[in-house]
Amino acid sequence: MKITKIEVVQNKKPIVLPEAWRPAWHEPDAKPVKTADFSFYKVYTDEGIVGIGPYSGPVDPFVKDLLIGQDPTYVERFWDVAMRGLGALLNRGSYAGLEVALWDIIGKAAGKPVYKLIGAYRDKVMAYAATYQIHSAEEHAKEAVEFRERGIRAIKLRLHRPKPEMDIEVVRAVRDAVGDDMIIMVDANQNHPSAGYRHWSMRTALKVARELEKLDVFFLEEPLPRLDLEALAELRSKVDIQIAGGEHATSIYDLRNALFAGAYDIIQPDLILGHIGIIGMKKLAVMAESMSRTLIPHVCDGGNMGLLLAATLQALCTVKNAPFVEYPLEPPSVVPEFTQKILENPILIDKDGYVHVPEEPGIGVKLDEDVLAEYSSQVVAVYS
Repeated sequence: MKITKIEVVQNKKPIVLPEAWRPAWHEPDAKPVKTADFSFYKVYTDEGIVGIGPYSGPVDPFVKDLLIGQDPTYVERFWDVAMRGLGALLNRGSYAGLEVALWDIIGKAAGKPVYKLIGAYRDKVMAYAATYQIHSAEEHAKEAVEFRERGIRAIKLRLHRPKPEMDIEVVRAVRDAVGDDMIIMVDANQNHPSAGYRHWSMRTALKVARELEKLDVFFLEEPLPRLDLEALAELRSKVDIQIAGGEHATSIYDLRNALFAGAYDIIQPDLILGHIGIIGMKKLAVMAESMSRTLIPHVCDGGNMGLLLAATLQALCTVKNAPFVEYPLEPPSVVPEFTQKILENPILIDKDGYVHVPEEPGIGVKLDEDVLAEYSSQVVAVYS
């Protein structure tokens, strides 16, 4: 089997959301998000099997030569040459989506989902509902109760208000509303630029962490800039709450260095954004497990969410030290109806709070051709 062609497909007509939402991580300067878009790769073979993967960048001549005319089953070699961290000046952003497409081909050729080819450990992972916006304490408490009534057992709140005391008050309100019946996580988003926001100092991060411990918060994400590994390690050594981060890592080496520095209890690689791929996710999980650390991936990709979530689940269901998967959820706009619109069968949270790995061959999902047509999807680039 040989690869014959790569296409990039994008929507021409945007998905209009029912209500604009404001990214908490850019507050107070956040711009309302009113639409969603999708784009993906289609990798063709001479045997008629086509693999799909979420798009994240153009295909340069280097990667074209690595794939066109080559056997797609040599995915480990592709990862080693293109994604390990070599050639950092190249646009490796596109390679992870292509690696997913190769795995999709391999699974389809074998007639099995990817996780069963790599070596299955389980077939479901508990989801945590990742909220996206800054609301009042009352609104967050109400939403958390509604989530729990739906069977969701974990929620992540955003901390990016003018004063840390305001953030803590929101977490306290949610804890009072759900009691001990729900796991609460928080994301401080201190690694994102925002001109109108005063980022935390070490002293503030320490103060907030100790207050969150009293509220039995599961982890504190990005309390300090990701590149300040020394400060993160110092903070981690002084608190009992788990410190999480790593979504902005650009290779497995970034996260390896963070682990060796003692910066995190929980690493949060993004399969696409971090240029990690399914192979890299597996490698990081093994590395983290050897150090008694945990892996909880970052999953956030607009209209490509369904493809990213499917690929991430295929990787997570081969390891044991990944207790949760991120599941963006904030009605009415950050919901599967829009984030996974391009899938025939969106990946949903079940009544017990779990998401099940898709069982179809490959990464387990199929594109909804009617939706692609509705939003005027078109091939915008061809490589052969």
